[in-house]
Amino acid sequence: MIKRILEKQIIERLTKTKKSVVLYGPRQVGKTTLAKSIIKKIGLKTLFINADDKIYNDTLSSQDINKIDRLIAGYQLIFIDEAQKIENIGINMKLIIDSHPEIRILATGSSSFDLSNKVAEPLTGRVWTYTLFPLNCKELIDESSEFEYDRNLEKNILYGSYPELFMYKNLKDQTAYLKQLTNSYLYKDILEYADIKHADKINKLLKLIALQIGNEVSLSELGTALGISKETVARYLELLEKSFVIFTLRGFSRNLRKEVTKMNKIYFIDLGVRNSIIENFNSLEFRNDTGALWENFLVIERMKKNNYKQNFVSPYFWRLHTGAEIDYLEDGGGKLAGFEFKFAKNNSKSKDSWLKTYPESTFKLINKKNYLDFIK
Repeated sequence: MIKRILEKQIIERLTKTKKSVVLYGPRQVGKTTLAKSIIKKIGLKTLFINADDKIYNDTLSSQDINKIDRLIAGYQLIFIDEAQKIENIGINMKLIIDSHPEIRILATGSSSFDLSNKVAEPLTGRVWTYTLFPLNCKELIDESSEFEYDRNLEKNILYGSYPELFMYKNLKDQTAYLKQLTNSYLYKDILEYADIKHADKINKLLKLIALQIGNEVSLSELGTALGISKETVARYLELLEKSFVIFTLRGFSRNLRKEVTKMNKIYFIDLGVRNSIIENFNSLEFRNDTGALWENFLVIERMKKNNYKQNFVSPYFWRLHTGAEIDYLEDGGGKLAGFEFKFAKNNSKSKDSWLKTYPESTFKLINKKNYLDFIK
């Protein structure tokens, strides 16, 4: 099993603080596997609850502390898998935490738009929250080496990093797994927990977005192409982001007239999913979207890094009406840092415009020679 970065952090939270833990993340990224590894290592007497089990579900959704007490009596840790399936899970977790401060809860959930709404308000100040993503570069490097990771860079860009993918030794099986993932799991949370009137539009929308990664996206144009309103497009995009399929990057501006901010860029959390949607796993040498894939790869890996290291920065892109553009920037801690991504080139056309507009900022070109420093 590939060791996950969050394991140590969550163990420390459960053993050295008085709070419980909620672990979000896409389906199939290993939340249950990670939770079981944590439980084994901390050695507390644990009640395992699968939210699909009706007996457990009925008790934990009852808001009846007497029923709940009978269920959890004698345990030190309560593990709730797929917690979003339990009605009023946040309120019931609050009941347990407040009435039994000696008991810890570790809950996992795959749909943040549902689970976060249920737990955020009732559990304010009572839980630590984490998000688990597909494997990040440091987890893979720790499993092998920087040399091996760099050697497999193209494969990681094309096939992504869902954990189960690494169980398959040939590209045919990996392609089949990604196809199954996109067909069976990708939209499951959205269809279960959101009132979607045009489910077929979700897949068509994703195909359109997949062909536009790295570019600014017009909601009106997407709506016209799909035959739905731009408001509906915006809602679908929000659901896809909250269910960990895509990631939105907004334009940066300090209210200068020359800056462009009306449209966002959209990236995929996992490029294997993106390439499966458009059914293209061709080598980077024979593609016309290599630059866009490189940009998506670096943005998402940087997001994972900042999330796991708890670097609290706000990410953006930047563009002027003149065409000058910075692919990615971070605003945080009183610092403004701009980055431009080049897969094959070693020069930037926009560096001078960026530093002239924001002379207090920094700039760095990220290419194949130094990308590991940026994402690891």
